[in-house]
Amino acid sequence: MVNVAILGFGVVGSGVAEVLDTNERHIEGKVDDLIRLKYILDVRDFPDSPFAGKVVHDFSVIEQDPEVSIVVETIGGAKVALDFTRRALQAGKSVITSNKELVAEHGCELLRLAQEKGVSYLFEASVGGGIPIIRPLNQCLAANEIEEITGILNGTTNYILTRMIRAGLSFDDALREAQANGYAEQDPTADIEGHDACRKICILASLAFGRHIYPRQVPTEGITGVTLADVAYADSCGKKLKLLGRAIRRTDGKVCAYVAPHLVDRENPLSGVEDVFNAIAVRGNAIGDVMFYGRGAGKLPTASAVVADVIDAAKHRDEKKRMFWAEGGDDTAVPPDGLESRWYLRGTGVQAAEAAFPDSTRLSRPGAPADEFALVTPPMTRAALEARLTGMTPGSMFRVLD
Repeated sequence: MVNVAILGFGVVGSGVAEVLDTNERHIEGKVDDLIRLKYILDVRDFPDSPFAGKVVHDFSVIEQDPEVSIVVETIGGAKVALDFTRRALQAGKSVITSNKELVAEHGCELLRLAQEKGVSYLFEASVGGGIPIIRPLNQCLAANEIEEITGILNGTTNYILTRMIRAGLSFDDALREAQANGYAEQDPTADIEGHDACRKICILASLAFGRHIYPRQVPTEGITGVTLADVAYADSCGKKLKLLGRAIRRTDGKVCAYVAPHLVDRENPLSGVEDVFNAIAVRGNAIGDVMFYGRGAGKLPTASAVVADVIDAAKHRDEKKRMFWAEGGDDTAVPPDGLESRWYLRGTGVQAAEAAFPDSTRLSRPGAPADEFALVTPPMTRAALEARLTGMTPGSMFRVLD
């Protein structure tokens, strides 16, 4: 029998308990053993829950129970969750998590600790919710040298942009709708400012390129500056606005990683990813381009990925399946300033824009103010772009994904 403890009984934690209970026989067939939920750690009681009898309030109960071999951490954040994860690994227990912040900030340390203690630290659900991406990167694509990862990594921002594009809602109205539908938190900062996508691209880049990429090394821009004018101009040239996380291996081995809105051509599969769905495109030197698509969040999709890791840890109790990346440093990641791309610009001052960008493609939209310009530049670096912007302040400035 494999005994499991869940830390945190919120949306994901309760979903994990539900999946373990509902699919008990199916899971037993996968493991050839019984996986039993023994404890749920939370500061609250849940008297109306069918799992009420499993709730404890002291982590040491779990830590000191030799019968518990797998701990599922769904607390979130990188404070209490970090302490409990370290202690569980030190106690010789495998840890499964959906906690993107913890993995993005401390993944290297925790993977090393798991290796030292002969246990597993698995985090499939930390990126893409129910979309399988961590395991394919680590196993199925292991023969490839990964060249680039580009993804729509946050369902909230993708929903907001979809509603702006399809329904003509302003950013503020689309955000309020996302909150009313439960897709956005009351404090949506982590989503709309790009921090959530940043943590996820850090995890993917660390795994793909072999050294820890920290969120502080990844320039991050959210979608709060996107307007309906930008949506209309993008549409006029056959493109859609998407918030993308990107990680690109340079020829010198360094990683260029960033998060920002992009204009994406309608021919690109990423442009058709709408609502709360996520998609992650991976380019390998042997396989070429592949894409992983599905619901990037939600109670049961995320719980599904967590339980899959539980099954993996249970099946490989004696022969641990390893994931590993080396420590990072200041020389590991570089900003995207040297990355050439076409740029979309919108602002006021038609004559100044025409003089600064005579080689650009002009865009138009119905009802535009007389002095408003919008254009797409030829490929250039950010430094080259800003050199032409002397005396100009664009209202919007986004890369074009080609």
